[in-house]
Amino acid sequence: MLSRPASAQSHLGPEETSNDAERQNLLSHGAIETDDSQWRGQSRYHNPTVESARTSVDSNGLSSFSRRDSGASSDESLQYEIAQMEVMDAPSSSTSSNSRLRSHLSKRITSFTSTLSAIHLPFQVNLPGFGSLWSSIPRPSPLTLGIIGRFFGIFLVVIVVYFLAVEVFPMSTKTSGRMYDPESVRSYVQDHIDVENIKNSLSQITAYDHIAGTKGDFSMAEFVEGQFAAAKLDHLHVKEYQVYMNYPRPNGRRVAITSPPELAWEAVLEEDPVYQAPDMPRKQTLAFHGYSRSGNVSGPLIYANYGSRDDFKKLEEMKIDVHGSVVLVRYSGSQPDRALKVKAAEMAGAVGCIIYSDPADDGYAEGKAWPDGPRMPSDGVERGSVALTGFVAGDALTPGWASTKDARRISKDDNPGLVNIPSLPLAWRDAKTLLQALKGHGSKMEKGWKGAVPEVREWWTGDHKSPVVVLTNEQDEEVKQPIWNVLGSITGVEQGEKTVIVGNHRDAWCFGAADPGSGTAILLEIVRVFGELARLGWRPLRTIQFASWDGEEYNLLGSTEWVEDNMDELRLNGVAYLNLDTAVTGRDFHAAASPVFKHALMKVLGRTSDEALNKTLRAIWEDSDAKLEGLGAGSDYLAFQDMAGTSSIDISFQGPGFPYHSCYDNFEWMVNFGDPGFTHHKVLAEVWALLILEMADRPVVPFDFKAYASAVAGYVAELESRAKSAQGSAGAPPVDMGPLQNAAQAFVKDANEFAKWEEKWTETVHGVGGFEDTAQSLHRMSHNSRMSNFDTHLLDLEEGGGLPGREQYKHVIFAPQAWSGYDAAYFPGVRDALDEGNWTLAQQQVDKAARILTKASHKLLH
Repeated sequence: MLSRPASAQSHLGPEETSNDAERQNLLSHGAIETDDSQWRGQSRYHNPTVESARTSVDSNGLSSFSRRDSGASSDESLQYEIAQMEVMDAPSSSTSSNSRLRSHLSKRITSFTSTLSAIHLPFQVNLPGFGSLWSSIPRPSPLTLGIIGRFFGIFLVVIVVYFLAVEVFPMSTKTSGRMYDPESVRSYVQDHIDVENIKNSLSQITAYDHIAGTKGDFSMAEFVEGQFAAAKLDHLHVKEYQVYMNYPRPNGRRVAITSPPELAWEAVLEEDPVYQAPDMPRKQTLAFHGYSRSGNVSGPLIYANYGSRDDFKKLEEMKIDVHGSVVLVRYSGSQPDRALKVKAAEMAGAVGCIIYSDPADDGYAEGKAWPDGPRMPSDGVERGSVALTGFVAGDALTPGWASTKDARRISKDDNPGLVNIPSLPLAWRDAKTLLQALKGHGSKMEKGWKGAVPEVREWWTGDHKSPVVVLTNEQDEEVKQPIWNVLGSITGVEQGEKTVIVGNHRDAWCFGAADPGSGTAILLEIVRVFGELARLGWRPLRTIQFASWDGEEYNLLGSTEWVEDNMDELRLNGVAYLNLDTAVTGRDFHAAASPVFKHALMKVLGRTSDEALNKTLRAIWEDSDAKLEGLGAGSDYLAFQDMAGTSSIDISFQGPGFPYHSCYDNFEWMVNFGDPGFTHHKVLAEVWALLILEMADRPVVPFDFKAYASAVAGYVAELESRAKSAQGSAGAPPVDMGPLQNAAQAFVKDANEFAKWEEKWTETVHGVGGFEDTAQSLHRMSHNSRMSNFDTHLLDLEEGGGLPGREQYKHVIFAPQAWSGYDAAYFPGVRDALDEGNWTLAQQQVDKAARILTKASHKLLH
């Protein structure tokens, strides 16, 4: 079994070598302005209980809950542990505790003295005959000699101080007293991630349901705020937004067969109680769809397979009239986005849509179901949002601007981000009766349309003579429902205005152990460890902003509203966004990201291991021929990457399946099936922490533009093939892809040239013992800014810019697919036009994307 070394040992993997250039003090003071506004203590929809509501807010905006002891070790014990690191004290008054931190200074002192010994004055003084002149010079008095000597001494001190300030320690300022060896910081972070802390946090996170905006969510926000406060993060605050949301009424939902009378039947709708022991009763979230339309509709039942546009087209070809019907479709399959299933049904003329979980895709047919295995049981219901995220993210009533209290709001009617027919989710135990009732109606279907619901021996489409189904969805709707983002930071000391954002959403459809509790538990542990470092004086070069987002499950609400609220600042100073969502459901590592993360990710994977397989994650990645996946609309990275132009990455360990958005996604599921030993939680925490350090504390931000350029060239080739296929089948004139090909080739050339500077910088700095002069330092920071601004330069910020019909999305290379929201689309403006058969628009989008890519590539070098 491969074990991780102790803190005194190196964590360098076989692919990584030590970088002495990092062991320098290249720091300048900066600060990031953060909104310290207070947050309200109640929700308009669900007022918090007495137990969860805050009764008062102190002068710092922190609840009394956040002041409790987090259980972290004392400062004294932390000082002792970190004394094993290579630490250098900045000039300051010494204390007994500080003296313990002065370990392993020999390298730094040797480097310092070597630099001083290499000092040579730029001239030599030759005064021939000076001795013969001495006798002709009047002898000064002892007092005069003393004064001259003192002035000469002062002059030498000034020269030495100036040299140290300008040449040896350029751009340095006070850094809270200490500067740490970066390699020791990485080892410390890996060694101090505690599995039991993560497990205990997840147990608390899953203790009750916490849908966004409810009292459970409010209480969870307080819990997270308390953990952030215990870590003593800078600028800790909770930012409230007021967004449009819907909630189910307990007796306001119904699915029933009402005609013919002999088939009359009522669906159960709700899941069985997950916690059935008398001493463990827990409230469970009702089964519903976020952003479903209210309504009470009825019509003949039609089965439409996975609910894709192709499925509805097939029904049309078979002369099955969908108009006025209630459509039954299954989750997953050719249309994985539930919102687009409802939208396709609406476009086909249906008055309502029911979506059920078929065991062929999510149940016993794929493996053992709960409680014997990890799969969805017969009564399991997949809740979820039916917001059209591919068209509008965040609050659909404030598309493009933040949902503050007094913000302008548009109507929910005919809103491009919302569906217009009611829908409900259903378990397969209920769907079985509906499917059986269709026998003999419409067309009998075979391969591709048959699921695995037991006792359904024949699969029929239904028709206008099918049994009549009633779908009722009465709900409460709040236009200004408060939600709460919890934020705190560690301010950078060189370029404090430059920010690396680290985020995970907190809200869940029920108990949420995997989604998103596994990510939240890891976030809290990361905050604890980084808080320990900060309390001992460590600071990164760039600011780290930790964020617990709210409202992700509805439509990425908290993160999108925050991005819209801070758009200009992010476009100017956002370096990277690092996301966790459903962090752990198995043992297979996945990463979706902008290609600039390839080098940094491989470096990190090379020093983290799967102990069960006795391999580094990099070796596993390469053995499986894994690739960086694209970023669609699946989580909170969307607004950062596609609207603000902040390069983003999402990482996770995935398994074959879990009870997605069901109350069976609970702590017991994680302990028994998801990650019994919490070992993959720990490894993912290490990966995330190391990525944070790569982005926030490397002197040169480790973005890989060679990989980015290579990926873009591949995207263009793929797009050209798609264009030829689409136009060939339509008999249309070809779209000229030449401008985009030329832009991609220029990017490859510029990326190769751009990479040479870092190679030269590394060689130069290593050659002088790890120090850089002022000019090099300024050039390095400019180089970093060019890298962090590249994705911003790929935004279409022209008047009326953005994707046609989806103007909220500005990035010309990345966006969610319009009709497959979870998946990424490369050059989405061109792809949308090709899918619509609009060849003129496709050419316009090719030309625009080529122009923007060429300018962004040019700005890397100029």
